[in-house]
Amino acid sequence: MSEPHVIPPRPRDRLFAVLAVALAVLLLPVAFVRRPGRARELACSWALGFRFPAEELTGLTDSARAAFTAARAEALWRHGQLIGLTSGYRDPLVQQRLFDKEVRRAGSPAAARMLVLPPAESQHVKGIALDVRPFEGARWLEEHGARYGLYRIYDNEWWHFEYHSDAGLPPTAQEIRNALQTR
Repeated sequence: MSEPHVIPPRPRDRLFAVLAVALAVLLLPVAFVRRPGRARELACSWALGFRFPAEELTGLTDSARAAFTAARAEALWRHGQLIGLTSGYRDPLVQQRLFDKEVRRAGSPAAARMLVLPPAESQHVKGIALDVRPFEGARWLEEHGARYGLYRIYDNEWWHFEYHSDAGLPPTAQEIRNALQTR
């Protein structure tokens, strides 16, 4: 993962992770009553809702939402890692405003496209793109996300992942590195 301007984890980030796991454990019995087959995902969702209260999963495709929910539940329960959503689905008008703003900032459409795509090309508008946080969560998702069809697409955006069914996709650079390390 390219790591420009990476801030090392702060002690409070680890504290938030411990508290989120503890809260998920406490909420698990209630989640089991509500949705027995998906209790761990539901308890995870509730616990992460306290840590990342502004998250909005609405507008994501059903498959992208399910993949993200399952991946972050595994990250929390198995590895104590939090993954929050900064941005998911974007309305085409919102995406156009972001693109126009970046064109003004960067000076040209070509330069703007390095960080923001126009609505016709943006996977956010299609409901399959996810901008995640914190950096450690993105690192976890890059390493494990392929199991869920979640892939980091751009080298210059550590936070941007997209949902793609596994059919026909080449392995990510991280998957190749992981495969070479296990040989």
